[in-house]
Amino acid sequence: MQQQAHTIAQRLLNIYRQEHVINGGWVAVNKVLIAESDDPQIFEELEKLPTGKRLIAHINNLREGKTPMDSIEPDLLPYGGLLATQESKISLDEQEIEELKLALTNIKNTPDGLKRLRQLPFIQKFGNNWLDDVKAAVGSDKELSTRWDAIIRTAKAYQTWDSAKQLTSETLTERSRAQIQADMPEFETYLPMFGESGNKMLTKLRTFISSMSTAQENKETTTETRSDI
Repeated sequence: MQQQAHTIAQRLLNIYRQEHVINGGWVAVNKVLIAESDDPQIFEELEKLPTGKRLIAHINNLREGKTPMDSIEPDLLPYGGLLATQESKISLDEQEIEELKLALTNIKNTPDGLKRLRQLPFIQKFGNNWLDDVKAAVGSDKELSTRWDAIIRTAKAYQTWDSAKQLTSETLTERSRAQIQADMPEFETYLPMFGESGNKMLTKLRTFISSMSTAQENKETTTETRSDI
């Protein structure tokens, strides 16, 4: 039971930290936080995790009605609000902004499209952290910022797919099971974007976690029986 509480706590913490790339923002995130944190052991596990106490305070605020379901208190933001207040050290001039808008209109949200976008000269200057830094650079343009959010989600979706594919193609171990459990919020967020294939992959990951748990329970039961003889 404690292991299950730890898994749920880690899942909730991951969702809390990833709000900036989750469809629906705090409205969607807060619903999950309230629905899945009813077990007191979950709070006990959260207290052991980095920023867990901050998340506990946020959930309590939601339950008590101090915080609306579509928001969060500024002092309880993940990473101290750094993501929300990030400013890019690199800027885009008016011409580059227009070129970016044109590129987003013409480039499809596919791996090839993302590669083409990444190769644009005014995008290359942002370096390896281009997704987040471009987001910060266009933050004042609400429409463009929203369109860039879609690019971030698409990139994250393909990264998540690659991660899931690698995990399910390797020899599955207790270590990979732990990784799947920790990354399950991302799998549940992004894999359904791939339709039937994504849902099948998600089912495969869930089945693996379940089968490993059953095997571990059987092993513990056998060990306990043997020790009693």
